[in-house]
Amino acid sequence: RVPLRFLGLVLCEMLDINLLREEKGGNPDLVRKSQERRHADVTLVDQVIAVDVQWRQEQFKVDNLRAEYGKKNKEVAAKKKAKEDADDLIAEAKAIDADIKKAEEVCNEFVAKRDELLKSIGNIVHDSVPVSDDEDNNAIVRTHNLEAVLGPNPPTFATCKELDAALVKKEGLMSHVDLVPRLKLADTERGTMIAGNRGYFLTGDGVMLNQALISYGLAFLHARKYTPIQTPFFMGKEAMASVAQLAQFDEELYKVSGEGDDKYLIATSEQPICAWHKDTWNDPAQLPKKYVGLSTCFRKEVGSHGRDTLGIFRVHQFEKIEQFCVTGPDDNASWEMLESMIMNSEEFYKSLGIPFRTVAIVSGALNDAAAKKLDLEAYFPGSNAFRELVSCSNCTDYQARRVEARYGQNAGQKKQQGVTTKAYVHMLNSTLTATERTLCCLVENYQTPEGMKVPEALQPFMGGISFIPFDPEWKPPKAAAKK
Repeated sequence: RVPLRFLGLVLCEMLDINLLREEKGGNPDLVRKSQERRHADVTLVDQVIAVDVQWRQEQFKVDNLRAEYGKKNKEVAAKKKAKEDADDLIAEAKAIDADIKKAEEVCNEFVAKRDELLKSIGNIVHDSVPVSDDEDNNAIVRTHNLEAVLGPNPPTFATCKELDAALVKKEGLMSHVDLVPRLKLADTERGTMIAGNRGYFLTGDGVMLNQALISYGLAFLHARKYTPIQTPFFMGKEAMASVAQLAQFDEELYKVSGEGDDKYLIATSEQPICAWHKDTWNDPAQLPKKYVGLSTCFRKEVGSHGRDTLGIFRVHQFEKIEQFCVTGPDDNASWEMLESMIMNSEEFYKSLGIPFRTVAIVSGALNDAAAKKLDLEAYFPGSNAFRELVSCSNCTDYQARRVEARYGQNAGQKKQQGVTTKAYVHMLNSTLTATERTLCCLVENYQTPEGMKVPEALQPFMGGISFIPFDPEWKPPKAAAKK
């Protein structure tokens, strides 16, 4: 399944097959329980096990045939050494060789079928994830400045549904759909005319504000020892296939043609940064690795048809500052990093003066890669709603296994869920800001009757601009005027 969530991308990975092999210390029940928590197909576990048994039986046959072939070749060699006729033995060896090739083809078919099924099984869900298939039950972990939303002494809320029911819209506040054009920050009418559905031009102070968010975001994470990395905007098919599920090729990714092979525009810098680690050995002494990715992102948004069609909140092209971290697999290193990454995002939005809630996403809404996912949802007062600005996931070794990003400097092994297996790094990702979306949040929170105040944190990146006035000549779009 491909979730409709905007910022949390689904990458293409898989579990370790040994987790499903009881005779090797695996625990299929653990995987079944995880699938149940995801409200996903539990029968996939037994389907994988059945095909894996068929593969091992066929592989046993191949191994025996190879041994027989080797023995037969030795007999041929002995005959030739004794200058005796070996034609019959040579014919038998050729027949065995043909049987080996046939059996190997069957083996390869079983491996392909098994791994295709295995890719459909999600990562092992962490015990701290709330179990539900209804996102209304996303658990509230923390809130910031809820007083600005509900007034003094707000109560404590356990779920998003409870808090949403308490929201009351303040009179006289406009949404970003109205504010952005009145402030002349973007032109969606002509953007749509030129670029099609969800097209837009950033204009005037909209460009300045967007670039300020990019510059501030980079500086914010660079000060926290993140290495900046500006990624390619497109990837070759083979590289993209190593990090993106096949369904994404149709649902999300734009294909571009030109000189050479077709390429795919990235939907997030997470994709090329993950692929950057393909076939690497990662020295424990060099971990953790912390990257701040800068990229323009491109998404078809096929699954979001009819949602957020107005304004620049959900668009096909946007800029994003992304956290991408690589840790060792031991000692809760990745879980400590998950908390550090979401705290970075929280501190970023605190510095911008935005009320928000941090929520733990329910098990049934997790993408396949995530063992746990935390979202930061900011309050949009003009829309009277909390909207997702940050998606922060620990994918453990699920992504790393797909791209062969190994842990250590040699072919060491480790225990995982009680199974001896190859050691892989853990990979985590988190939005810091998808700038056009953050811009929508800022205009709603900083609106005044005359225009918009610029958050203090952004003013140094905007040449000192502290206020953006409404355009006195602004008129509603023609389509809206007719209505």
